[in-house]
Amino acid sequence: MKGSLPVDGSWGISVARELTQQEIDSLFRGARRKAGQPAEGPKVVPFDFSRLDRIPKSQLRAIRLVQDNFVRSLASSLSTYLRTYLTVTLVSVEQLSYAEFLDGLPSPTCLVSLGLSPFEGNAVFEINPQLVFAILEFLLGGKGRSAPTQNREITEIERSLLDGLFRIILKDLKEAWASITEIDFTVESLETEPQLLQVLDPKEAFVATGIEMRIGGAIGLLNLAIPSLILKMMRSKFEHQVSRRGGRMNENDQARILRLLKPANLELDVQLQGTKLRLDELLALEPGDIIPLDYPLNKPLECLVNSVTKFRGQVVSVGNRKAFLIDERTIETA
Repeated sequence: MKGSLPVDGSWGISVARELTQQEIDSLFRGARRKAGQPAEGPKVVPFDFSRLDRIPKSQLRAIRLVQDNFVRSLASSLSTYLRTYLTVTLVSVEQLSYAEFLDGLPSPTCLVSLGLSPFEGNAVFEINPQLVFAILEFLLGGKGRSAPTQNREITEIERSLLDGLFRIILKDLKEAWASITEIDFTVESLETEPQLLQVLDPKEAFVATGIEMRIGGAIGLLNLAIPSLILKMMRSKFEHQVSRRGGRMNENDQARILRLLKPANLELDVQLQGTKLRLDELLALEPGDIIPLDYPLNKPLECLVNSVTKFRGQVVSVGNRKAFLIDERTIETA
């Protein structure tokens, strides 16, 4: 072997070797195969146009904050309205198609189409049947413990009873979203079969919020779905809200929190310090016995709010009832 300059001008090494007939045939077959094939173009990948409606994860996190505020407000409002203890928990915030959202709902159920003025389009709100019947029982004076043996459709009378419930839910929803933009949520229609509420294209993207409620002996879900296209219109407002949260709470937020706290029930007690007795003295007590207390007559009594001393004063009579007259606040709350 020796170095040589090939015809194309590049340096290389020439190797003297004859091709076998098998190698020659293989080369011709490969050439014929390539000549009969079209030239390869760019690879075609199907495009999912529904992805155009999807919103970024940063905005999804901001929506979760809004819905979390809604859930806390709803727990307080419904507890006051139904006069019972209940818990409301945010379970999920995710993007689904309208068809996927409907497929995940029970049938029959309580499904409401909501107007979103000033935006064009509809949101969908659903309450699981077990929650609906428990709430109806509370509204009618029951304890919310019984439930129908099987799901059934809501009657016209029951629908009218639920109007007050919807007003409270939509009021809290509007106030929660007021931190982003003004939306007037209104009930447009109510259906019991999910497949009958075809207000939008099945492929349209939604942001679905799942909320768990426990009331009486019932546990179920509230589901809210808002079109992603409408939420994308608010993107700049979401970004402004996220940046504003880094600062101090403004007066509107403080007033809103105070308003939400006002309906809360507090325990108020007037405390009179007692004395100590031996066990034999306690066992010997009978009706008519007088127990002297180690508490001076001129010492004011303490008034406790949720086990925390807030006021001092004295016991007085108002009509045929005992009452507490506040003389002063304690130093801690002054």
